Amino acid sequence: MTSDSTQMPSLVHARLAGLLYLVIIFFGISGELFIRSNLIVFGDADATVAKILTSDSLFRLGFVADSIMLLCDVALAVLLFVLLKPVDRTLALIAMVFRLMQASILGMNLLNYFAAVLILNGSVYVSAMDSAQLNAIALMFLDFHRYGYDLGLIFFAVSNFILGYLIVKASYFPSLLGYGLVAAGMVYLCGSTARFVFPDSIAFIEPFYAIPLLAELAFCLWLLIKGIKFTENAVKAG
Repeated sequence: MTSDSTQMPSLVHARLAGLLYLVIIFFGISGELFIRSNLIVFGDADATVAKILTSDSLFRLGFVADSIMLLCDVALAVLLFVLLKPVDRTLALIAMVFRLMQASILGMNLLNYFAAVLILNGSVYVSAMDSAQLNAIALMFLDFHRYGYDLGLIFFAVSNFILGYLIVKASYFPSLLGYGLVAAGMVYLCGSTARFVFPDSIAFIEPFYAIPLLAELAFCLWLLIKGIKFTENAVKAG
């Protein structure tokens, strides 16, 4: 595969990518830790519905947070392609497509999240079913959302593997950042696959999600603070 020396990446591309990455991390963590984890009690439909009905605005804010995260992720996918295509245009394009696939899946998956609100607030549904049935169906859609999230992360894991390799090969990024993204991809792949195949192992894997957080935050801050200093020799020797 050959390198692409046309339309070289600039410091502006790097800083904008870093800013978008920071927004993604902020809204991604906020949506998961401060909204969903406080409102959704998996295995207890009644408790979940009670929390959602008393914090309807907060629940809807979770939809907004994920929407902002995904909008930024689409733009970031393109910027990362621009930053890394001088190393290998084909691989950078593949990484971008896998990241966009993740964004597409998570975007459609937001319908499962919002379905809970529609079911609980829709007069047609309320009149057709009793409260226990409504609560169970609402929790079922939230469970679909959880599985859909992990499905998207499988594609994201592949993107991280490729991005990590390209960063290791790039002369304008520290190799450690690339290895960190490869490790992040491994955690995402193992955790998301476990959700479907080995659900009993999820509790064991959860602490390892600190690795993707640290790896992606480090890459984000490098883009924001250091940026890139591009030279004609984009690929490291050896």
